[in-house]
This record gives sequence, C-alpha cells and structure tokens, in this order.
Amino acid sequence: MKSVVITGASTGIGYACSKLLLARGFRVFGSVRKPEDAERLRGELGANFVPLLFDVTDEVAVKAAAGEVRAALNGEALAGLVNNAGIAVAGPITELPIDQFRKQMEVNVIGPVIATQAFAPLLGADPAMTGARGRIVMISSVAGRNGNPLMAPYSTSKHAVEGLSESLRRELMLFGIDVVIIAPGAVKTPIWAKAEEVDLSPYQSSPFFPALQRIRGFMLHLAKTGLPAETIAEHLHQALTAPSPKVRYELAPDPLRQWIVRVLPKRTVDRIVGKRLGLLPGTKA
Repeated sequence: MKSVVITGASTGIGYACSKLLLARGFRVFGSVRKPEDAERLRGELGANFVPLLFDVTDEVAVKAAAGEVRAALNGEALAGLVNNAGIAVAGPITELPIDQFRKQMEVNVIGPVIATQAFAPLLGADPAMTGARGRIVMISSVAGRNGNPLMAPYSTSKHAVEGLSESLRRELMLFGIDVVIIAPGAVKTPIWAKAEEVDLSPYQSSPFFPALQRIRGFMLHLAKTGLPAETIAEHLHQALTAPSPKVRYELAPDPLRQWIVRVLPKRTVDRIVGKRLGLLPGTKA
C-alpha cells in the first residue's frame, strides 16, 4: 500500500485529498493541530488514515512525526508529501503588524521547508528506503503569480512557494524525487469562509478601511462560488500517480479571467483593480 503525508488535513483541500486518496487505496498520514481533530478524522476516514499531531512551524514536532512515519513504513519509501497547510492574512502593507506578516510567512513558507526537510529522506533521499521514489506536491495558488491588494502577505507567501518549488524540483533530481505545483484559484474551503471572523476594527480610521470591507465581502463570495475541494484532490492524485506529471497545474473557476489578467498590461490591471476596490485617488468603488 502506498503511503502519503498531507499537512493540514483537518478541513478543506487537505481533507478532500485525504478522503480521495484513501478511496484510491492509499494510506494517508494527515497532520492536524488539535487532538479532537485527530479523533474526528479517525472516525470519519477509517483505519488507513493516521493522524499526525503537529503544527508545521514546530520543527521538533514535525521531525518527531517523521520518525513515526518512518517506523510505520518499515523501510518502504513514502509515495508523496503534500505541503498543503496554510493560512491567509489580509491587511494593508503599510499598516499591518509585522508579527502578522511574519506568521503568514512562517506557516506558508517556512512550514513547507520544515516538512520537506523532515520527510524528504523517507521519499527516497535516504538510500536505505526501498521502492519507487516519492513526489512532493506543493499547494500554491494563482496568487503565486499575481499580487492582490490588501492580500500582500498571502500573495507574497505563494510567490515564495513557487520559487521554492522550482529550486527544490531541480535539487531533488539528484534523488529522483519530483516536485509538482498545484495552484488553485478560489476553492470552497474554510480559509476563505474565515474572512468573516477577521477583525477589521484596528483599521477603522484607515483610508484602506472601505477597500478592506470590500475585500472581505469578496473572500466570503469566493467561499461560496469557488471550485470544489474535490477537484483539487483529483489533480493531486494525478500529480502523485501520472507517469509524467505536469510541473504545474493551475486550476481556476474562471481560467479566462486569469488569462486576461496575465496578458493585459500591468498598469491596465492596476486601474481595473483600483477602480473596483476604490483605491484610485478621487474614486469610489
């Protein structure tokens, strides 16, 4: 039985990927941060789901979990590591508390580095592991190639994930370990639904406050209209099992819109976005 580690398995993309891979015959080691989530997932997903209790930013805990997985593998190489765990931080760059920006980067960028260092030996970087070399799948975003106003921490983190993945793929050729990026657009997951819980009160006197309210409304809309997480799971399965997977899978509910944003001159896109959010001087959305 092939085994895969998925970080951030309690909800959203991680949960959908765990469920689909289990149905396709994989054993899934899924990371969660809360013991109650571990118990819930054991009951919902069955015996072939093995919860790992750690926060991706806790290097000691991640390494300990890698030790658990190594023992369970009994010498057979891990088939995949899915770096999925992530958060989304919003706010104007000039006013956002640095600790919030730092937390965004710690979770979305340093977290995958910690997990990759811990589990890469099990994917085959350690020659003692037997069987086919595993793959790493990095969950990025369309924001990894586009910067959205008032979402700079998230966009920055996903740009970093794209560069990290590119470098890592070329480094790990040495061991026969492939690295594949999955870059979704809006997905129906709690990461966007949590926008309603974001406290905007610190920005009430900020000139960005009206635009922040519009951004929050837009995020809540995405939580309802985005791609089903199961669509991402199907492409994850392909990334892990296809003989020659793509380097990058971009999945968006509005691919034409994404294409238009790319081909239009940057200044034109600036004006369109600025007008929509009320960020152009002397205009309101």
